[in-house]
Amino acid sequence: MIEVLFGDSEAASMKAAKNKVVISTANNGPTSVWIAGKKRPPEREGCGWIEGMSDEVVCLGFLLDIGDIREDADSVYRRKLIYAMYAQGQWGQDDKLDEELRNVGAFYGDELGRLKRFLEEGEAARVWYSTAPYSMCGFYHLCSILREYGNEVRVVKLPEYIQRGSVIQSFHNWGEVAAEEFAGFLSEERALDREMIRLYAGLWGELREDNRPLRAVVNGRVVGVPDSFYDFLIWKRLTKEPVKEARLIGDIMGNCPIGVGDWWYAKRIEKFIGEGKIKVTEDSKNKYARLICLKR
Repeated sequence: MIEVLFGDSEAASMKAAKNKVVISTANNGPTSVWIAGKKRPPEREGCGWIEGMSDEVVCLGFLLDIGDIREDADSVYRRKLIYAMYAQGQWGQDDKLDEELRNVGAFYGDELGRLKRFLEEGEAARVWYSTAPYSMCGFYHLCSILREYGNEVRVVKLPEYIQRGSVIQSFHNWGEVAAEEFAGFLSEERALDREMIRLYAGLWGELREDNRPLRAVVNGRVVGVPDSFYDFLIWKRLTKEPVKEARLIGDIMGNCPIGVGDWWYAKRIEKFIGEGKIKVTEDSKNKYARLICLKR
């Protein structure tokens, strides 16, 4: 079963959830005991491992909730956009990391090619998505691809919350789920029939036709919105008292966990600095470390 996810951290957790390991236990004597299998998961409800190997995990982290989606997901345009979002200039002093960031978009393109090869070989796919904008857009886009294949497709949509005994835990995206907890969500797994695939593919076609600069989830549905859509969250928390940019963005994301990355807020803050609406009171080579405030 091929596992498809739409973010790096969640894909990494899924790889850990499916990764078989070999543990060597050596005694004082001349022999060692080799155990083929997986580490023992924590002994609590909802924990376990998912059958399979880590190379069955595909990450399509194209950030399709932002930018021009009439361009192909693996286009040069999308690669440059992903780099611009992730880099934001703060890592310019680290050449090695900067090079890695430049290659991220190409990696997702390779992942898309790998997924298509799996599909051509008749492999079943299981898609893990949430209501975070990047995930919903990734899911709609994926359905536009799956429409061309007849493979079995199953989906696991992240529930808003789960209750285990007296504890209620809420989630906003799969990146918040630990590797050993993914198996506990398999009870949410559902088959995705051809009619539903065509429906979601059609919704993706509508979003491409609209092609606004940003996409958000409003009342459970992805809609195109202007790039100023989330700006009120910045103005709500930024005052005339200087604050570290990382702290401001962290406060926004902590209080409004809507599945939008820190890089988006950093991009908008940079725009407002250029327009003279936000003042830098103490600069830094790392933009996230500078102090900013409302212009007096």
